[in-house]
Amino acid sequence: MSSYPSIFNDVIGPVMRGPSSSHCAASLRIARLCRDLMDENIKDILVEFDPNGSLATTHKSQGSDMGLFGGFLGWEAHDERLPESEKHIETAGINIKIDIVDIGNGHPNLYKITLSNDKETRKLTAISTGGGMIEVIAIDDVKVSMAGDFFETLIYCKEPETIIAFLKASIQFDDIEFQKGEISFIEIKSQAFLDEAIYKELLAMEAVLFIKQLEPVLPVMARKDLQVPFITCNEMMEYNAGKNKALWELAVDYEMARGNISAPEVFEKMRGIIHIMGNAIQLGLKGTHYEDRILGSQSLQFKENWEANKLVSGETNNRIIMYVSAMMEVKSSMGVIVAAPTAGSCGALPGALFGTAHSMQLHEDELVKAMLSAGLIGVFIAAHATFAAEVGGCMAETGSGGGMAAAAIVEMKGGTLQQSIAASSLALQNSLGIICDPIGNRVEAPCLGRNVMAATNAVSCANMALSNYEQLIPLDEVIETMKAVGDQIHHTLRCTNLGGLSITSAAKKIEAMLEEVPGKFFKSC
Repeated sequence: MSSYPSIFNDVIGPVMRGPSSSHCAASLRIARLCRDLMDENIKDILVEFDPNGSLATTHKSQGSDMGLFGGFLGWEAHDERLPESEKHIETAGINIKIDIVDIGNGHPNLYKITLSNDKETRKLTAISTGGGMIEVIAIDDVKVSMAGDFFETLIYCKEPETIIAFLKASIQFDDIEFQKGEISFIEIKSQAFLDEAIYKELLAMEAVLFIKQLEPVLPVMARKDLQVPFITCNEMMEYNAGKNKALWELAVDYEMARGNISAPEVFEKMRGIIHIMGNAIQLGLKGTHYEDRILGSQSLQFKENWEANKLVSGETNNRIIMYVSAMMEVKSSMGVIVAAPTAGSCGALPGALFGTAHSMQLHEDELVKAMLSAGLIGVFIAAHATFAAEVGGCMAETGSGGGMAAAAIVEMKGGTLQQSIAASSLALQNSLGIICDPIGNRVEAPCLGRNVMAATNAVSCANMALSNYEQLIPLDEVIETMKAVGDQIHHTLRCTNLGGLSITSAAKKIEAMLEEVPGKFFKSC
C-alpha cells in the first residue's frame, strides 16, 4: 500500500520534549506500539542495538532510552514526566535490559525489542526514519511494514483463508494481508478497530489463537487508495499551470488530499503549531535551566548585547539568531518544542520565519501561510531524501530546515512561486555535505551554530532569489543529490559520536565530565 508524507506527520511535527526526534519521539512511538502488542502488560524488556548503527553510542545521551521508557508507560511525546522516565519505569516494576549485539540490519536507527510477561513473549523490530517517523519492519520475526498511521489488528491464527473470507464479508478495511512466518497472523489496516461483536466472533473461532490491536501513533492517518495531487516540485508546477496558486495554497491542496481534511482545518492545524513554536521562543528568551547540558542560555547574552548596540547591525538577522538560539535552548532544557523537521534542527525554520515576520510586523496569518509553504518543500524532501542525520548527516536536518525556510521567506516578502523554489534550491545547494558530529554526545553543539547558519542562509538565499539569482539546478535534482551525498557520508560522520568534532580531545573531556558530574557545565544565566 502506497503512502505519502504528510506535512503534519513527517515535516512539521511531532510536538515533543527531548534533544532528538529521531531518538526521543521515534523511540516513544515504537514503544507505544510495543505496549499495545503486549496488551499493556509488560514485565521484562530486552532492547538490542547494532554496534555499527547510531543507537549503540547515542541511545542514552540523545534520549532514546527516555523515549522508550515513556512509550512503554503509554505517555505522549510532550509528557512533562519524560525527563524522569527511568524512575517511573522502575516504579512500574518493568525490567529493562539494553544490549549491543550484531543484528545484521544495515539501518543505523534499528530497534530490536523482545517483550515478555508471565503469559507470553512477543518481538517487535522497528527503525527510526527521521523527524520522529518510524517503520515497524517485523513482529514476532514476521516481516511487516507499519508506519503507525492505521489502526492495526493482528489475528494470530490457523486456516487464514476462512478467516480472511469472513473478514472481507463483515468489516470495513483498508488492507488485509496474511503475514506468514514461524508464527503467522492476519494483519488488518483500518480506520478503526473491529466492532466488538466481530471481535468476539473471531475469538470464538477455533482457528483463531489470539488477537492484538495496535493504535495509530501519528496525528494524520493513511487510508486505502490514498492519492495526492503531486509529489515532486516539477509535478507541483504542472498541477499549478493555469491556477496561479501561491506556495502556501498548494500546500493546503496537498494536505487536504493527504489528510482527508478541509482547507480551514489544514490552516488552523498549522496555526496551533505556530502557537507552540511562538511560546517556546518566548520561554527561551526568559532563560532556561537543565542540569545535563553543555550550553547555557546564550540567547539572553545575545539579547543584552543587541539591545546595548554591541553587535553588527542587521535587525532581521540578529532577531533570527536570537530566536533560533532561544528555541534550541528550550529543546536542550526538555521544554516543549516542535520538530521542524527534526528536534536537532528545531530552531532554524521557526527562528527564520518568526524573526522575519516580526521584523516585517506581519499578521499571524502570514506566518501560518509561510509555515505551510515550508512544509510543502519538506514534503518533497521527505519523499525523495531524508530528515535523519543518522542517514544523511546534518545536511538532512539543518540543511532541510534552511531550504524550507528560504522558500517561505520569499513568499512572506511577496516573491513569486518560481522565486520561492529557486531560494529553496539555492539554500539546499549551500548545505550539501554537512556532517553530524555532536560535541559531548549531546544535541547542542555544533547543532546550535548550524541551526543559526541554516536560518541565516535561508534569508540570504531568499534575497538572492528575490533578486533573480540563477538557481541553475532544479529543486528536485538538488533533493536527489542531497540523498546521494548523504549515502556517501561515512557512518562515523552521521550522528554516531565516532567522528568529526565528536572525537576531538576537548569533546571527549566534555563527554567524560558530563558522565561523571551532571550539571558540571552551564546553568541558566
